[in-house]
Amino acid sequence: MKLFPRLILIVALGWIINPPVWAEEGIKEAVVKIYTVYNRYDYNEPWQMLGQRRRSGSGCIISGRRILTSAHVVGDQTFIQVRRAGEAKKYTAEVEIVAHECDLAILRVNHDSFFSGVRPVEIGDLAEVRDNVAVYGFPKGGDELCITEGVVSRVEHREYTHSRAYLLTCQIDASINPGSSGGPVVKDDKLVGVAFQSAQSGENIGYMVPAPVINHFLTDIKDGRYDGTPDLGISWQKMENPDLRSKFGMTERQTGVLVNKIYPGSPAKGVLKSEDIVLSIDGRNVENDGTIEFRKGERTFFGYLAQRKYINDTVEFEILRGDKLMDIEIKLSRPLHFWRLVPHEQYDVAPTYYILGGLVFEPLTVNFLKTWRKWYLNAPLNLINYYIHGEPTDGQREIVVLAKVLADETNAGYHNWKNRVISYVNGRKISTIRDLVKAFEEHEGRYHIIVDKKGYRIVLDKNKVDENGPGILKQYKISADRSRDLEHW
Repeated sequence: MKLFPRLILIVALGWIINPPVWAEEGIKEAVVKIYTVYNRYDYNEPWQMLGQRRRSGSGCIISGRRILTSAHVVGDQTFIQVRRAGEAKKYTAEVEIVAHECDLAILRVNHDSFFSGVRPVEIGDLAEVRDNVAVYGFPKGGDELCITEGVVSRVEHREYTHSRAYLLTCQIDASINPGSSGGPVVKDDKLVGVAFQSAQSGENIGYMVPAPVINHFLTDIKDGRYDGTPDLGISWQKMENPDLRSKFGMTERQTGVLVNKIYPGSPAKGVLKSEDIVLSIDGRNVENDGTIEFRKGERTFFGYLAQRKYINDTVEFEILRGDKLMDIEIKLSRPLHFWRLVPHEQYDVAPTYYILGGLVFEPLTVNFLKTWRKWYLNAPLNLINYYIHGEPTDGQREIVVLAKVLADETNAGYHNWKNRVISYVNGRKISTIRDLVKAFEEHEGRYHIIVDKKGYRIVLDKNKVDENGPGILKQYKISADRSRDLEHW
């Protein structure tokens, strides 16, 4: 055999037996450790912060000289530094865009030297079950890059811990430890996911934000802002019971889900109705268990077909209404969770509050509930119930709470009143905290009268409140009687 063909054979065998090292090295060079200093708001005293703390995470360099990471790595940040794997120098970074619902964020570094010699990681496709993947990151317990390998075991919808959004995810049999969050999950030299959470029970079970969700995020932010994942804003139920299907006139060949409620502000309002049966979305049949086939032999939540679209896109439905088949179209104008009575945990957002006569009012949020240690056990049960089971109506869009009373002669007798849900102020029904502000500031009577959900009353002399209000704020070292978002109510 001549020398040249023999060399080709040797190189080819080496490629098969030992895959090229440069591919792995290229990924390593693009992996980044993120050092975040953050400061969260104190929802117990919403005019101040809790104090500076630190966390670390991982990320990777993608096209456009950007760093892709998890939102929870950089949430509530005040200062961020990044360091490339194998390097010693840290660079200051800035958050360009953060999307808490899908737990993704983009960072920027304004130094050319940071990107020197780096090949950005390409975004791949949705992983298949049984695909071998590698997770790159900087787990706690060391300062060097760690690479773990695993296999994709499931592709399905799952609740994201950070946002409680029900989105597509991939389960892998490799644990995602603190510090690894935000790191790339790689297959065939391409990013197929971002590591973001681990199972609360079970060993070596981790989850990644899959490529379709990442690509949706990157496409969404091309205009410089994140609009979000569309939400229909409906309540629905499965139709696996044959009597239920029979009651609504479905044939044996028809499958679908039953619409129960259309929430206030829903883009489906006036188009879908309660007791409609959704048979298909964009031409794909909806099964009685609420799933669609998104890939041959694989099923997931039927809402995925709407989640793949963008805000202001349209989606087509085939429905059964009574005994009539109908085709309808809905413009997807609202993002996930817009309809909630009590919002899930919020990040990078100052709390809303209003103070009158030493009475501190806030809309109920999970952030407020979490001011109790082990809040799910120790927070007031009535407030937890609003979070878990509460649904908005046209007359009730928020739960407004008297959070605490700043003790003063003006509010004597009410010093121990706290965590009370407010129903009326000066005779006006309270649907949102803006209603409460308006009810106080437009009132011309002698007394302010506040009524809670149980009918208990707080009565304050309006003249005393106006006279002593500034002194109460000064006494408790509070700079303003309201949050900035209520300055123009």
